[in-house]
Amino acid sequence: MSSSSDLVRFVESVLGVSLGGSVSDSVIVIATTSLAVIVGLLVFVWRKSAANRSRDVSPVVVPQPPTRTDDGGDEDVAASGKKKVTIFFGTQTGTAEGFAKALAEEIKARYEKAAVKVVDLDDYALDDEQYEEKLKKETLAFFMVATYGDGEPTDNAARFYKWFTEGNERAAWLQQLTYGVFGLGNRQYEHFNKIGKVLDEELSKQGANCLVPVGLGDDDQCIEDDFAAWRESLWPELDQLLKDEDDSTTVSTPYKAAIPEYRVQIHDPSITSELDFSNMANGNPSFDIQHPCRVNIAVQRELHRPESDRSCIHVEFEISGTGIAYETGDHVGVYAENGIETIEEAAKLLGQPLDLLFSLHTDNVDGTSLSSSLPPPFPGPCTLHTALGRYADLLNSPKKAVLTALAAHATIPSEAERLKFLSSPQGKDEYSQWIVAAQRSLLEVMAEFPSAKPPLGVFFAAVAPRLQPRYYSISSSPRFAARRVHVTCALVYGPTPTGRIHKGVCSTWFKNAVPMEKSQECSSAPIFIRQSNFKLPADPQIPIVMVGPGTGLAPFRGFLQERMALKKEGVQLGPALLFFGCRNPRMDFIYEDELHNFVEQGVLSELIVAFSRVGEQKEYVQHKMMDKAADIWSLISQGGYLYVCGDAKGMARDVHRTLHVLIEQQENVESSNAEARVKQLQTGGRYLRDVW
Repeated sequence: MSSSSDLVRFVESVLGVSLGGSVSDSVIVIATTSLAVIVGLLVFVWRKSAANRSRDVSPVVVPQPPTRTDDGGDEDVAASGKKKVTIFFGTQTGTAEGFAKALAEEIKARYEKAAVKVVDLDDYALDDEQYEEKLKKETLAFFMVATYGDGEPTDNAARFYKWFTEGNERAAWLQQLTYGVFGLGNRQYEHFNKIGKVLDEELSKQGANCLVPVGLGDDDQCIEDDFAAWRESLWPELDQLLKDEDDSTTVSTPYKAAIPEYRVQIHDPSITSELDFSNMANGNPSFDIQHPCRVNIAVQRELHRPESDRSCIHVEFEISGTGIAYETGDHVGVYAENGIETIEEAAKLLGQPLDLLFSLHTDNVDGTSLSSSLPPPFPGPCTLHTALGRYADLLNSPKKAVLTALAAHATIPSEAERLKFLSSPQGKDEYSQWIVAAQRSLLEVMAEFPSAKPPLGVFFAAVAPRLQPRYYSISSSPRFAARRVHVTCALVYGPTPTGRIHKGVCSTWFKNAVPMEKSQECSSAPIFIRQSNFKLPADPQIPIVMVGPGTGLAPFRGFLQERMALKKEGVQLGPALLFFGCRNPRMDFIYEDELHNFVEQGVLSELIVAFSRVGEQKEYVQHKMMDKAADIWSLISQGGYLYVCGDAKGMARDVHRTLHVLIEQQENVESSNAEARVKQLQTGGRYLRDVW
């Protein structure tokens, strides 16, 4: 514009108004600024709508828990002339579910007349009354069931197991059912494969027909080989049940399992942003393993003294306003994240940038399903950094199926052949030594075979298992800390046989966590509560004996907080003994002041501590138990409860043996009689163990 009058005429023509004959410079400035703002808004809205039109991403929802793979209802199966096959699973980490889906896929491939469905035991019936009605309709079923904790069923199998095995007065009522059971356990634990064994016995007792002997998988060695051997024993029997007469002379084509793979969609970060599900309401009235709640770390502090060369962390989660509730003795599940070094190493081995934005899908572009064995993908779109941090188990040793998947994508023939050998039955011994005994992590194995760079769809479906929650015995009582969940965690840090320093995922995360008391930018994690049977007697006057060295003290701290609260309310308390153990009082005597205070307040009758690194002889809690044998047996004989918490493979086993010896001496009975007394205490719910 050459002059003010020209500018005025231009503004009047654009706005369609008359500004009059005399207009000041300030009015002109205001008018032109307003015009510029309007034009800018119009351009922004046009660009935004164009960007939305160009997106090919449908709204992303949080994936629901896995649903069953079903070839139709009972009526549809009957009408089709097919034979119904149901495969149930009880899983804690996903291994049993994986075996169930693998068995289903192979049965489908081998037998055209098989209508196979895979069922989560927790989803089988809405309530206990439905179990009997539904089981009566089953004719051929397989159970993949893991034993967890101290000989307990997994969370998703607990309701069914309790209904099927406890207090039933049924006669033989399952004569129509032919079944097979494969158990998943670990021989290092006392109750090896208890759930699989008991389920097999009960099925037979209740009239069902066993197709093959129960399979006993041992995760201490190679559970995949155990499963493969059990599965091979099935085919001759299933041939009799599921093969058509026309097929009896044909030779079956050797079955080769397909390597699962998600469809991957890459997103443009300038158009699509990463969706953060960490703080979204889950829509559920309660929180569980599928629906955790992200909460802040309120307090984090070191429990060991500076002289200690180890570390134990005290953490408090802030749960006020979340709706989370817990009881004394419960467990908390924590979803921690991999450290940045681990994340960066994984991305480098995959040859992908950490800021890559992508999403995973279980269907093809046309909507058809890729594979029934694929678990629901994690939420997306997300960056590779987020995916590797939150969802990928990168530090455990890889299973054989993982090596098979890596072999399929190794571009150097020698590497592919080596991976195939390690995953084969012939390579069992070398796998056991080179992978299991050496504690080689997934990332270490990938580093040994650098040409094996699986695409992301294969990596997250078949190579990196889903990162599982870590469980901790809650070390507080809601009567004492209603707004907080306390955790007592020993740092896992140390060299492996290969020289790698192994850092526990969750304990390292706790160690580096920033609490609310130190920064508004505090650390947070998704958590949920898992109920436990490890509870104080309903009557506070019943005597209790607690044995918990190291972090095994955690639930007993909660017990003592509860007793303190009851005492302040005027409740009369019974006697309580606590056997605690650590290395040295100057290094790792955790919660020392609190424990002495419980004694002073009359909440704890006596604190007995064993120090294993003081003096010439190592002294452990079981030695102190023998010193106090008369007191212990006196309290138990009065109807008292015995609680043990800590390491299952070492301490809990030693304490269990000590209890036998203690009863033999105090009661002057033979070993068999002492064993019977111990079992009586267990079945009566007066000898409780919270072990891992």
